[in-house]
Amino acid sequence: MDRRERVNDFEAAVSVMIEAQLRDLWTGMPGIVQSFDAVLMTAVVQPAIQAKHQNQNDGSWSNANLPMLVDCPVQFPGGGNVTLTLPLTQGDEVWINIANRCVDAWWSQGGIQPQAEFRMHDLSDGFCFPKIWSKPKALSNISTTTAQLRSNDGVSYVELDPAGHIVNIVAPGGTNITGPLTVNGAVNATGNVIAGHGGADQVGLQTHDHPANGQPPTPGS
Repeated sequence: MDRRERVNDFEAAVSVMIEAQLRDLWTGMPGIVQSFDAVLMTAVVQPAIQAKHQNQNDGSWSNANLPMLVDCPVQFPGGGNVTLTLPLTQGDEVWINIANRCVDAWWSQGGIQPQAEFRMHDLSDGFCFPKIWSKPKALSNISTTTAQLRSNDGVSYVELDPAGHIVNIVAPGGTNITGPLTVNGAVNATGNVIAGHGGADQVGLQTHDHPANGQPPTPGS
């Protein structure tokens, strides 16, 4: 029992009741991904903040993990038929946002739906927002002058420099483009440029041979 409940004070009693109600109200907290379903776009998330429980016999307090949140819709940035997706993996830190009303009917059917249940601020109505970082997992070498889509280790990235209006792509493992490529402007290459379908028909700009009489470059050269 809270010691304030023993005092004949109306305000203290009301304060105790309000605090008791607030303990069951959830709004948001960090979580840790346990698994990700890329088909349903849902995740199983373990809340990263423990709940406090008071022993009714001796008044002592203890900490306990909150229940695993299953079927959490994962929210990727998107709009206008364009979406940025991320490969969520086990151990990723995310933000859990708790809806203030039951979202079951909306999630299963879309559109505008009635409340399937009258629960409020319930852990079962959590949404998963990737990604956040605790101090031990914080990224290093964050650019303070450019916008980057980068690997966590910073080795590969696509970078937009607003000062110079330049886009930089750093990809030590290579860059693959499937489909036609149109370049309006100069192309500067420090390495060889090779065209062809692969094999004997390939032609390299730095190494190809030209036969006499203005014939095309020799394939395979």
